[in-house]
Amino acid sequence: MIDRATVDKIMEATNIVDVVGEFVNLRKAGVNYKGLCPFHDDKTPSFMVSPARQICKCFACGEGGNAVNFLMKHEQITYPEALRWLAKKYNIEIQERELTDDEKREQSERESMFVVNEWACQYFHEILKNDVDGLAIGKQYFRSRGIRDDIIEKFQLGFALNKRDALANEAKRKGYKEEFLIKTGLCYEVRNEKGEMRNENEEMTNGTSAQTSLLKDRFAGRAIFPWLNVSGKVVAFGGRKLDSATKGVQQKYVNSPDSEIYHKERELYGIYQAKKAIVKEDCVYMVEGYTDVIAMHQCGLENVVANSGTALSIHQIKLLRRFTPNIVLLYDGDEAGIHAAMRGTDMLLQEGMNVKVLLLPDGDDPDSFARKHTAQQFKEYIEQHQTDFIQFKTELMLKNVKDPIKRAEAINSIVRSVSVIPDPIVRATYITECARRLDVDERTLITQTNKFIAGDREELRKVAEREDRQQGSGQQDIADPIGLHTSLEQTTEVERLLIQNIIRHGDEIIFSDLEAEDGSTINLNVAQYIDFDLGQDGLAFSSELYNRVLKEAVDHSYEQGFKADRYFMQHPDPQISQLAARLGIDSHQLSHIFEKEESQNDLRQRIQHLILDFRMDIVNQHMKDIQRQLKDAGSDMKLIRELMDEYKSTQELRNALARQRGSDVIV
Repeated sequence: MIDRATVDKIMEATNIVDVVGEFVNLRKAGVNYKGLCPFHDDKTPSFMVSPARQICKCFACGEGGNAVNFLMKHEQITYPEALRWLAKKYNIEIQERELTDDEKREQSERESMFVVNEWACQYFHEILKNDVDGLAIGKQYFRSRGIRDDIIEKFQLGFALNKRDALANEAKRKGYKEEFLIKTGLCYEVRNEKGEMRNENEEMTNGTSAQTSLLKDRFAGRAIFPWLNVSGKVVAFGGRKLDSATKGVQQKYVNSPDSEIYHKERELYGIYQAKKAIVKEDCVYMVEGYTDVIAMHQCGLENVVANSGTALSIHQIKLLRRFTPNIVLLYDGDEAGIHAAMRGTDMLLQEGMNVKVLLLPDGDDPDSFARKHTAQQFKEYIEQHQTDFIQFKTELMLKNVKDPIKRAEAINSIVRSVSVIPDPIVRATYITECARRLDVDERTLITQTNKFIAGDREELRKVAEREDRQQGSGQQDIADPIGLHTSLEQTTEVERLLIQNIIRHGDEIIFSDLEAEDGSTINLNVAQYIDFDLGQDGLAFSSELYNRVLKEAVDHSYEQGFKADRYFMQHPDPQISQLAARLGIDSHQLSHIFEKEESQNDLRQRIQHLILDFRMDIVNQHMKDIQRQLKDAGSDMKLIRELMDEYKSTQELRNALARQRGSDVIV
């Protein structure tokens, strides 16, 4: 449990631009910042961050919040976990009581898997640094690859002992459950010939007792490469057989299987270590393997990630697109490298990425090339030899092609790649360039491009709808992890405006020097006046969350220095802080540097008018209820007369409210 004082300390230290900037490429826009929204498929920057108000909001999908809300939605973590994330970032110590056994059991499965992975990462790393075998075998392997100690620390590289149950036994000794060792893929179950789990009392065929461990280590005897997600959590591991053990071995690498916290097609190796450099350089280098990433970091090029031999997925592209639209595919120049460069490029183009390709000289991969050159030399080589993807594809597919049919097929493939580019100006530029390079009439290429676009449009529309449905169902879990939308479904627009004013202006005085019954004078702020006015007739909001906000605003109004917007933005209840962030910011506030100061009289008139609107809504709803009761009354004349009298008096009340509002009286 984190106390309120520590929460306040964390929130005061937090800079939302720094936090959001960890995950989204932000650009200065006046006094604010903007970038692509991470909560929906954003093509143009619609995600705004206000450093003055310490909140963010997307004006396309509506998602927003303070730094805690952002982390909860983006990382799918709980409120305490988000606070711990911020405390770690800003070096704030959190004193928490020890969890009970029951509370430990209640920890989410997902969080338990992260905890196990984090422990395993430290375990492998400590073996590499301190164990005799770790130093003699693991450390020597990394030394042979020219990897320095600082890079070993940066990537938390490790070594797994060759004993097949070393990690399993140590993990169980530390109290970690076998269930999570298996679910993370660190270990796997050992079964007998009948397909049954071995038990500790089972005898081996040679008469010796069965091993006490029911688990075997997946990565035994391998060099370890931890996978960190974009927020720095350990989600998986890659294990490599050492050079002396790879002779005749087809599978040099073993990776963690897919799990609740790891899906390979959604992750990129090195993204956590690279994200700041990617934003700074406004470019990302894509390579194939772990050692390619590590070697480039060691030579000074840090804006590099690897997809580790798999085809690029749409999820990986969208992840990169948040940080930069510019990507260079950096592979060795053999057939495998060319094939890798060709995979997924149409998806990159379709997502609006500017794609360039660089094939290194034969015999070199990014790892070996980086070890031979300085960062400056590597950068110069990239600048001088990288080619636009369309140019690369043109030269590759038409090289030495004489057959007219094969040439036509190659041109069609190139034009199809051009057709998926979303920007019409970029697309038209490429068509002109292709016409010149291919010696084909530009109008022919335009016609063929339009055919591809028209032919794919229906399919693309169906794919987009399917993705929207998938993102919609997933986004509800991510963007509304605390059920805020559900809890506010029945609220009216007038209620929303009233609670918005309580959050923004709840502490501001709108009535000064009012005379009380005892002859003293009092002041009423927005929250107190709304509570007083509604309380006279026993009225309340339809949402319990709204009623809580009003009550807390009134209760804290007597505290010196109380500021409603700051209080609710930093509220420990994530429902309230998320509500405050959503209602505490709008497009007008984010798009204007200067805002006209509102007078006390203007604010008072607006609040009074909203309260009248709220009362009018209640009266109108009551009249509708009476009409429904009249329909159901049948021939009960006594009930009908009573309902008609009630309807008439309610109608008179509505007319009186209408006169107060200055609107026409409804007869």
